[in-house]
Formats: sequence, C-alpha cells, structure tokens
Amino acid sequence: MKKRFEAEGAGNFLSAKEEVKNYICARTPLVIIQSPERERVERMLKEIARELSCDIFYYTDAKQLCKLGSGQSSNADSDPLLHIASIFKKTRNSTFAFGDVKRIGEDNIFSRELLNILYLAKETSGTLILITADAVWSRLAQFGMMTSLRYPDIDERIAQLGRFVSAYKGRYPIEWTDEDLRRAATLLRGFSEIQIENILSATLIRNAGLYRSNLHELTKQKSRLYGSVPSIRPVRPDPDLKVAGLDGLKAWLVEKKKVFFASEEALRQRDLHTPKGILLAGVPGCGKSYSAKMIAKEWELPLFRFDLDTVYDKWVGESEKRMREALEFIDNVSPCVVWIDEIEKALSVSDAGNDTGKRVLGLFLFWLQESFSRVFLVATANDISALPPELFRKGRFSEIFFIDLPSRAERREAVEQYVKRSLHIPLDERDTEQLIDLSEGFSYSDIEYAVKEIAQTALTDGQEIVTPSLLVEKFKEIVPISKNNPDMVRRIREWGRERAVAASKTGGSEA
Repeated sequence: MKKRFEAEGAGNFLSAKEEVKNYICARTPLVIIQSPERERVERMLKEIARELSCDIFYYTDAKQLCKLGSGQSSNADSDPLLHIASIFKKTRNSTFAFGDVKRIGEDNIFSRELLNILYLAKETSGTLILITADAVWSRLAQFGMMTSLRYPDIDERIAQLGRFVSAYKGRYPIEWTDEDLRRAATLLRGFSEIQIENILSATLIRNAGLYRSNLHELTKQKSRLYGSVPSIRPVRPDPDLKVAGLDGLKAWLVEKKKVFFASEEALRQRDLHTPKGILLAGVPGCGKSYSAKMIAKEWELPLFRFDLDTVYDKWVGESEKRMREALEFIDNVSPCVVWIDEIEKALSVSDAGNDTGKRVLGLFLFWLQESFSRVFLVATANDISALPPELFRKGRFSEIFFIDLPSRAERREAVEQYVKRSLHIPLDERDTEQLIDLSEGFSYSDIEYAVKEIAQTALTDGQEIVTPSLLVEKFKEIVPISKNNPDMVRRIREWGRERAVAASKTGGSEA
C-alpha cells in the first residue's frame, strides 16, 4: 500500500535508464522493467544501445524481432522463446528484450520455459529484459533485478508540454506562460505520455488554441481513466458559486494554494509537502459544505465527494478492500479536492469494540499521514465530540477551522448576495439594516431559506409581490437554529472557540 503514497521522484526515466544500463553492463541474467508504457521503455533501450554501442535484440508481437542498435528487423513467426534461446546459445554477452510479456505471474509452461532460458543466459553471460505491467513469478524474479518506469514525473511532463507548445505555437494561438506550463504539468500527474499527448491535442483542437481558461479542463477526464468506485462521485460546483463571510479561511486558502501548486523541486528544497487539507467544524448551516465547493472552484481542481460510510460491508475483509480501492482512486485522480461531509457519522463506528471499523479507520489515518499525492481533503463535522482523537494528530490535517454563526458583517454580505441572485430587487440601507437586525442568531442556511421562500412565491405569483416589507415579515417568521437547538449550538461554539482556528476574522453572532 505504501508505494501508492510516495511522492513523485525526480527524473524517473533517467534514473531507471541508468539502473538498467548498469544491470546490462554487469551481465545480470534477468532485468524486469515494470511499466505500462512500452513505447517509453523502447526509447530507453534505444538510448542505452546507442550509449553502449551495442545491439539489443527486441521482440514484440507487433514489431516482431529487431535490433534496437542497428534497427535491423526480421520476422519471428514461430515461438519467440526459441529465438531467444538460439541467440543466447550462439552469442555470448548478448542482450534480448521481450516487450509486453504476459502469463509470468505464476507457475505455468510459459514461465518455466523462460526459467530454462535464464539458466542458459547465466551460462553465456546473456541478459534477458522482460517488459511487463504484471506481477512476476517469484522463481523468475529470483534470477535478476527489477526496476520500475513510472508515469512521467513533473520534469518530464514539463518537457513534453514544452515540446508540444513549440510544435504548434506558430499555427495556433497559445497563451500559456512558463507558469501555466508548470501548472498544466501538475494537473496532468498520473497520465502516460500518450494520454498527455491525446489530452493536449484534443484541448488544442476543441478550443482552436491553448488558453489559460483551458487549464481546468485538463483533469476532467481523469475519473474516466480509472475504474469507478461506488463510494466516490464527482461533484460539479456552480461556476457562479460565492461564499459569504469566512474571510479568515479564505485568506488562509490563498496562501496555501501557492504551496499546493509549488514545484516538487521547490518543496524538496524546503523539506515540505503539499497541504493535506482542513477539518471544518461548526454550527450546521454555516457554510462548511459550500467551502469544499468554493476551494475546488477557486483552485480550478476537480471535486470528489467521498461517502465514507458506504465503504462498510457485512462481509469479512470487504470493508477494508473498499477503503483501499477508494484511497487508490483518490491518489490516481490527484491533484483534486476531496470532500467528506459529516465525517463523524462514518468514523464513529470505530468505537465500541468494532474491529472492522478500527481497521478501516487505521487505513484512513495512515493515508492521511503518509500520502504525498496532491489531494486536498475537506472534511466537515457538526458533532466534533464523536470523532476519534487520533484524527486530530498533527500532520493529518493542515488546519482545523471553526465556522461560527455569521457576524453582523457576514449577515449583511449573505443578505445582499441572496437577494440579488434570487429576488432581483434593490434594498436601501434602512431595509438592509432591519434585515441584519432580524437575522441575529441566523445561520447562512436560515437566511438562504427565508429569501428563497419568497423567490418561490415570486416564481408562481409574479415579481411584483416581492417587496422589502415581505422580506421583513418572512425573516420574523424564521426560528433560527440558535433558538431551535441552543444547547447544541452553545456546546459546539465552546469547543470551537477553544480548540480550533476561527474561519471568520470578524467574530461570530452574539446569539
């Protein structure tokens, strides 16, 4: 599991190439290159053949048999293993690469034939290179060394983007700056070279150029590349979404956005990792869920809702399997924002001796602590006391924010925002001040509900019924959450004011 959580390494292509080159020079009988990108491995082997001034025999079903050094090719209509054995018998110190090898994960006739060839390679100082994305039978693996060519790292993606832009710059308008190229390279993490080329080409043709507004489109296809996970679904924030208040949280996010999109090199120089995410605790209806959507919109990242409670299953081991699949999916689609709503409802099952719940919680906490993928987690909670204490360990969340009832200034902003969007009427200062006074103790949801109740009436009875006096009457009818459940609100506020950072600089309502 840990492999999925490692940060991107610098120059994976170059380091893997150097490793394979050393194994060939050392006449290692078997070199296994694990990679889903056969073309990149072929390019690597061609460079090695040129640098070592030698031929590397290479076989694939499509290209048949060729020499990567000289480029000579020939057909191999019969079993390719016979050709490999023949080359090792005839020539000492020869190197043979077999592309897209399958059926080598277990003991079978094919893998045993390969095993016999490896004995021959050892006797004649030959090297057999197997290129595969699959697991390898342990008896085969014992014969040699294994290396991995992962998807292009940040430097390789920047270089590929630079080549693409240079190729089309004179034919299409391209607005991307060097900073935009780095941003695009960050967003395209987890794609193969071919996928990156296809995405760039499609974006270029669809928009008749590359504009800065196209950057957020680059990761929209990510969720389609990996098998769907029932507990995770994409969410599309309203492009016109605005969140009133929460100026403290917004200011913090502006600073952390710079770190989240910083280059790997800059982060390494400071021994830093990207921000993990935030836990938003506070009074219900005060903007916690809207905040997750706001972050995704402002950061131009895809948003996924993780319904954590749906990973639990009655069958032994199934819950843990679902959690691993969900976390792997999240890492694959990064960079992204992941939203877990009312996290306490899902994680509270780890109490009362529930072993499955504890194991699922353990997997989740390990991922929070150890994952270095560019995933920004936004978890919301109403009842903070129901959360396991392990969740609050430093390093699992970048910050814990408390969202209180809106202050007078925040209520003004919310009233003006909702009236403008839903009622389309002007409010003078006297009307506005009256509504702000009446909304003391309201949550944002209470204000929204009052305004949209009138909007629904206007939809059916006509715009002419909408007046400031009707708004005042509706605000007077509302029984806010602070009066509906005062004990709960008081308890939440006491916790938040002592143990979390205030999401608002102006302070909450006095109710």
